[in-house]
Amino acid sequence: MVTAKNKAKNHPLEEYINRLQTGQALLCDSPENVLEVVGILKSYGVVLDAYSKNLIYIAENQFLVFFPFFKYFNGEFSVNKLLKHWCHDRINYEYAEYCMKAMFWHGGGGLDQYLDSKEFVKRAQAVINAKFRNNPLILGINQLFPDFLIEQLRVSAYYSGLGQFWRVMADMFLDLSDRYDGGEIKSIPQIVDHIKAGLVAAANKPIVYAVKIKNQVYNIIPAAANLTFLADTAVPYVEAVFFRGTPFPGTVSYNAQAYQIPPDQGRFQYGALYADPLPIGGAGIPPTLLMQDMRHYIPEYLHAVYRRRTRGEDDLRVQICATFQKSMFCVTTAAILGLMPYPADTQEPSEKQANRVYLQKWMDRLQTSRILSVNKS
Repeated sequence: MVTAKNKAKNHPLEEYINRLQTGQALLCDSPENVLEVVGILKSYGVVLDAYSKNLIYIAENQFLVFFPFFKYFNGEFSVNKLLKHWCHDRINYEYAEYCMKAMFWHGGGGLDQYLDSKEFVKRAQAVINAKFRNNPLILGINQLFPDFLIEQLRVSAYYSGLGQFWRVMADMFLDLSDRYDGGEIKSIPQIVDHIKAGLVAAANKPIVYAVKIKNQVYNIIPAAANLTFLADTAVPYVEAVFFRGTPFPGTVSYNAQAYQIPPDQGRFQYGALYADPLPIGGAGIPPTLLMQDMRHYIPEYLHAVYRRRTRGEDDLRVQICATFQKSMFCVTTAAILGLMPYPADTQEPSEKQANRVYLQKWMDRLQTSRILSVNKS
């Protein structure tokens, strides 16, 4: 007879539970893995810096603009930039919006709750009245469809929230690269410790959002809402983008009658920890845009590794994606350890058991992820 206790000891990912309990990571520690993870996070940090600035610009300057044709220009429009935009010689900000929409759709955390509150609706209505005070047509439409413009401001709040989250992560990843270049970072656990320390340091950083209309500032998310970096943007982001995601068109059928996608959002498993890197490079696959952006900024030491592999430059985006997936398991490790109920090195039996139950729940969710694949490559 298999008891609950014996079943717990025979968890399919028991090895990874033991790793986390002993201060290791979900990704195996090796010199090449360290090089790959640091190199890709340096590139990712550069790209996130650009994404963050654009998301915050859109939130603060393009709110309630129905046709924001020039939202990717950060207020610096020129014909030369327009030509580059048309030729795709630019950062693909569409991927940032894809992540924002995934967060908005899946919800979760205090930000999602606040945006459904009466206080938010009151503040949003004040912004709408100020923005369109001389536009009776829009105000009339707002009377007929009272949720339409408020929903646009909810989306703007997610632009701002994700932008503020990525601002912290960009600086964290670029600092990691600097420490690696200086010889301080030499192992995967050190990478995880760096990320965990960054998450903890920024945990209570306030998430606020204000817009200016004719020299008057309107607080859409005030400090009094008590929204913070870790609980209200970081955790929902991990849930929405790392775990759930959205199925990519052309790779998964949307035939609901055949149950070819889960009937509820909570069972979605299309996030960064589950996705197969092989489709990357195909049309309609959102992460292709991110890989295209990162390929311009990967350091030479990582580029050299890719060139030495079987297909060299021919499958560069796929290789970048596989490396990026490794790095996201490191970020996930930092989040898991940072949220663990008790210190990993606790000797108190009840605390050790509570930590184990906590880790088993995480591993239950990761059973169908690519955790085994990234540790074989």
